[in-house]
Amino acid sequence: MDAPETTSIPSNAELARIFHEIGDMLEVKGELVFKTVAYHKAADAIAHSPAEVSRAYLDGKPPKIPGVGDAIAKKIEELARTGHMDFYDRLRREVPPSLVALLSLPGVGPRTVRQLHDELGIETLDDLRRAAESGGLRGLKGMSEKTEQGVLAGIAALESRQERMRLGQAEAILETLLAELSGAPGLRSIHPAGSFRRRRETIGDLDLLAETDRPLELVERFTSLGSVESVIAKGPHKAAVRLLRGPQVDLMIMPPGEAGTYLIHFTGSKEHNVRLRGMARDIGWSLSEKGYLRLRDDGEPALGEAGEPAELRTFATETEAYGFLGLPFIEPELREDRGEVEAGLAGTLPRLVTPADLRGDCHIHSDWSDGVHTIEQMAEAARRRGYSYLVLTDHTVSLAIAHGLSLERVETQREIVAALNRRFEAEEAAGTAPPETPAGGFRLLHGCELEVRADATLDYPDDLLARYDLVVASVHVSRKQPRDQLTARTLAAIRNPNVDIIAHPAGRYIGSRDDLDLDWDAVFSEAARTGTALELNGSDERLDLSDVRARRAAEFGCVFTIDSDAHRTEELDSLRWGTAMARRAWLEPHQVMNTRARAELLEWVSGKPGRVAAGAVRHGVRR
Repeated sequence: MDAPETTSIPSNAELARIFHEIGDMLEVKGELVFKTVAYHKAADAIAHSPAEVSRAYLDGKPPKIPGVGDAIAKKIEELARTGHMDFYDRLRREVPPSLVALLSLPGVGPRTVRQLHDELGIETLDDLRRAAESGGLRGLKGMSEKTEQGVLAGIAALESRQERMRLGQAEAILETLLAELSGAPGLRSIHPAGSFRRRRETIGDLDLLAETDRPLELVERFTSLGSVESVIAKGPHKAAVRLLRGPQVDLMIMPPGEAGTYLIHFTGSKEHNVRLRGMARDIGWSLSEKGYLRLRDDGEPALGEAGEPAELRTFATETEAYGFLGLPFIEPELREDRGEVEAGLAGTLPRLVTPADLRGDCHIHSDWSDGVHTIEQMAEAARRRGYSYLVLTDHTVSLAIAHGLSLERVETQREIVAALNRRFEAEEAAGTAPPETPAGGFRLLHGCELEVRADATLDYPDDLLARYDLVVASVHVSRKQPRDQLTARTLAAIRNPNVDIIAHPAGRYIGSRDDLDLDWDAVFSEAARTGTALELNGSDERLDLSDVRARRAAEFGCVFTIDSDAHRTEELDSLRWGTAMARRAWLEPHQVMNTRARAELLEWVSGKPGRVAAGAVRHGVRR
């Protein structure tokens, strides 16, 4: 059957948009979760398919697309052949698109959207605002004046919010784009740039730099990707697109062999680049992404007879381009004009910590509290990453929402840890351990994430804490206490000789939960005095301590750990985001305790001031 000649063929982006909308509308209708997820997965797979999906269906050769079964395949074919889909059209009559937009409000889920629509006729954000302002929501079951205040705050935040991505979200998009552009004719290299390369804690637009001798073909390929919703700009040297349900992405073209100044220009912050341009002008050059252009004595560009640059210096690498100004290579994370230029000129740039420096992870959870995977699964995953140790830190008893461990469960867990370590030691002796196991072997250390209660007492007694290999402490509850009380709670944990690390000290979730209101200088001063480490939590939802606070803490002489706070095996990867924050904070390996070998880490734990006086003798793994 041939497609009607008058019917336009939907692009991959159009197909993906429609299937995402179907998933949203089914969610509002209250369909089973697996159905809504199926449509969203199909939409993502279509957007990134290398095939022109509609054309393939029309040619009778439908491609294999992950997540697309018979039911969805028939809908794709219907769209391809007719330009319409009865199921989609019917859903749009049943669920107004404006109603789907309500799902973007914090705390407003599909059930609430249906309730608002069915009982109050609310279809838009304006409808909802008017109802909340007039007190019309509090009459509904489960809603109150507080609900109305939360809705109004959510609408205000939604309208004023600049869309920002977490690092992990940005990375996932970039990895997909790089995979789709790799192999393009003439492409020599392609790099992420901008704030992602500097590892800012949230990312707006994305930047790609491509080195190619066939720029027009690469631009065409980029702007024709199935994930592109709209093309903002398109030219021989630059293109910009808006991704379907995603950010703007800019692609800049670099001539082969001239990447040095392009990478510097499109990576550094505005302030960093202004400093470099000033330095270049001071020695008679103008600096742009294209290179260094010689200036005349009057400060204007030196041009040839035909108006071309009289002298343009370009460089293949950033190291060479920085060297032209008398600077060493400056790591991307430092390019914020926070002293890196001065340090470069003085030869005092830090040797930044790297993921390879880390010997283990001091904060993870298992399914014994609020984790997903078992103790053994978490330990095995760490072994296969080449770690020397992993510290199991399930929650303590009073954090009931996270299934905190009772005293009896602590002892049972301790036995499981010991049994696993006996097995690991035997496998290492027999030569049957995973090949990634380091020379000194791997051990699972027994720890806990100790809750600091609202009255500043700790969840477990000192004699129990003293038996752990390592203790991290944190504040989760009663977060709205006054500053002096919150600070006192944190200081109480820091001063206890059995507490080794303060986990996610600010207690924040980026964009959704504010930082604890602490006297930070008091916290940093006491942590430095007692030798208690402050965590850089690698979850990209937290990144806590922030880079700014970590750098301030380092000025006080604090030490740190970089931890994943993993609740499942794949989240062990989050160490890299914590390391990125440490690098932005100018931290070197010697300031980070889990760059130390296992024996050295345990010696640091035992040597914390006051531990001997408190009778704190550990009985866990000591080697």
